[in-house]
Amino acid sequence: MPRRSIGFPLTIGIVLTVLALALAVGWQILVVSDLAPVARGLTGLHWTLLILGGVFFLLLIVGLVLLCAWLVREMRFNQRQQAFLDTVTHEMKTPLASLRLYLDTLRARDPSPERRAAFLEGMGEDVERLRRTVDLVLAAARAEQRDRRPSRERVELAPLLRACIDEVRSRHELPDEAVRLECRGAGAVWGDASEFELVFQNLLDNAVKYSPTPAEIRVQVASAGDERVTVEIADRGIGIARGDLRKIFGRFYRAGLDVQRRAAGLGLGLFIVRSLVLRHGGRVVARSEGAGRGSRFAVTLPAAPLEVAAPVALEAHAENPGR
Repeated sequence: MPRRSIGFPLTIGIVLTVLALALAVGWQILVVSDLAPVARGLTGLHWTLLILGGVFFLLLIVGLVLLCAWLVREMRFNQRQQAFLDTVTHEMKTPLASLRLYLDTLRARDPSPERRAAFLEGMGEDVERLRRTVDLVLAAARAEQRDRRPSRERVELAPLLRACIDEVRSRHELPDEAVRLECRGAGAVWGDASEFELVFQNLLDNAVKYSPTPAEIRVQVASAGDERVTVEIADRGIGIARGDLRKIFGRFYRAGLDVQRRAAGLGLGLFIVRSLVLRHGGRVVARSEGAGRGSRFAVTLPAAPLEVAAPVALEAHAENPGR
């Protein structure tokens, strides 16, 4: 649905709300002032009906406002959903068309070993692009399963983050200094290692996509107190407008046209991040000083207690119910 179509139902809702409000106010003024002599002879039942009428008018106005807000929200959601479908179609059709072209060329001709190797490399890249798109859609579907519980295991964040950073460096062909990891103390959390990997890969991938060349990304692991660990991923990219800081975690949501032109995306990455982090009892917060001033994403998760072997240590640990 085109964005401009929101204006008409929004205008209708505003006009109806204003008319209902004017009718309610005018009716009350008429009863209180012009019908004052008549009002003296009204019984308690009449006054009850008048009060109920005023309350019903108020409820009608509130209902119109809520209905209008709900309709606008649903229309915007449908717009984002349509944009998502268009993007998914593009993300799948483009590599498929490329694969078909490579295959047709290999069938019609007998390329040299060098060109054949280049064709195979390009086909591998197209297959990898398709795999990432499918994995992202499937991850979004799993993230919406409220009754699904993640596995509970002790996950060391440092090696997991190093693996994620190495994968992002390799995929985007970044130098080692483009992404720096700083660990302040031991960082271990409870949860599903594969889901944590998906969370941090999405955040790192976004940091690279929306950063100028050369990218400068800092990943920091630190204790947040209260038996929690925070992983902050900061970049010096295009930043996030203040009004978008909360919206960016919504499903299918993508920021303004400038951001959409800069990098392709499905609008699912941060939705998956937020859903998986909440499922593990954590929280994720986006911060930015504004457009062009970079952004920071802080993921806070419950820390896993240190592993101990001595029985005495275990008994002391049991006496502290907070751990």
